[in-house]
Amino acid sequence: MTGVLHVRVRTPYEAECAEQGGADRIVLVPDSGRSPTPELAAKVRRASTVHLRVLLRLREDYTTDGGELTRLKGLAFSYRDAGADGFVYGFLNAMAGIDKPACAELAAEAWPWTFDRAIDAVLDQTRAWTELAALPRVDGALTAGSAREVEQGIDRLLNHPDRAWLIAAGALKPEHVPWLVRGGVTQFYVDQAPVTVDLVRAWRRLTDEEMARVRPGTVRPPVRRPVRSADSP
Repeated sequence: MTGVLHVRVRTPYEAECAEQGGADRIVLVPDSGRSPTPELAAKVRRASTVHLRVLLRLREDYTTDGGELTRLKGLAFSYRDAGADGFVYGFLNAMAGIDKPACAELAAEAWPWTFDRAIDAVLDQTRAWTELAALPRVDGALTAGSAREVEQGIDRLLNHPDRAWLIAAGALKPEHVPWLVRGGVTQFYVDQAPVTVDLVRAWRRLTDEEMARVRPGTVRPPVRRPVRSADSP
């Protein structure tokens, strides 16, 4: 029983390192935080055989419109021609809820995708997760359980009603992994730079070892980390 290790890469070299280190998926997100060029996606694909997803985003925020969606669909076709296996995106409407029409329009092309950390910026979380599960072809969501980082949102992740759906992301640290695995989270997103073989191997070993402690088929109840007092070590 192993976890699923997603690794953010920025260059073909990082993609190669991620594969050698044991990543299950690589996610191409340039330093700009916006969609890469199709040429970069093609180079990353040639550097690695691991399942590749590419970011679809052209703005700094999580909004979009019809004209931009047309551009994003064009990019998606280019990425697929370059060898991408799927995408990462997520859009919000003016009410800080999921922009279901925009997400569904991109998903209509039958390509698997991951909802990005836009989910952590939604106001009504209960409604958002229900709506997300109903969108076509989405198979997970990057989330810290908080608009900030995993450190602030880990309790929400541990008590999420469908933890297998989550991909823990947002300044994820090694010390978070044992708690998350105990709570039923099985997918982890590494977003550290630079990506090296040793870095990814260390995360691979950590997630595998922690997952091995959990008996296959066991359903774990929600757990909460102990609250440390001011004078705790």
